[in-house]
Amino acid sequence: MSDQRTDQLSRVFAALSDPTRRDMVARLTEGDATVGDLAAPYDVSLQAVSKHLKVLEDAGLVTRTREAQRRPVHLEAEVFDLMTKWIERYQRQAEERFSRLDALLDEMNDRTDQTQDNTQGGTAS
Repeated sequence: MSDQRTDQLSRVFAALSDPTRRDMVARLTEGDATVGDLAAPYDVSLQAVSKHLKVLEDAGLVTRTREAQRRPVHLEAEVFDLMTKWIERYQRQAEERFSRLDALLDEMNDRTDQTQDNTQGGTAS
């Protein structure tokens, strides 16, 4: 993965480390919203919400556009593709490790079963 994509990924995960920003992103999945709309459920100032949005914007998660007097915030879904690819890569690696572990445990169980069969077979004579 290129350094630029890694840096963006770091910014994205850092931006999403805050629960308020994660909630804003979740709400933006339903559609564009203004700063006022996004601020409504929080007991914080519009300036504080704008700071959260600036972090999300710097990470590439959201963009702000201008529509007449409105400045809606838009979620950039392409960034989630980058995150998904990163997560899927490590998920595949983890699944491969678990598969190897399962195979090893099955082999160990088979050996234990064989040892017990041999031991039981030897004492029955």
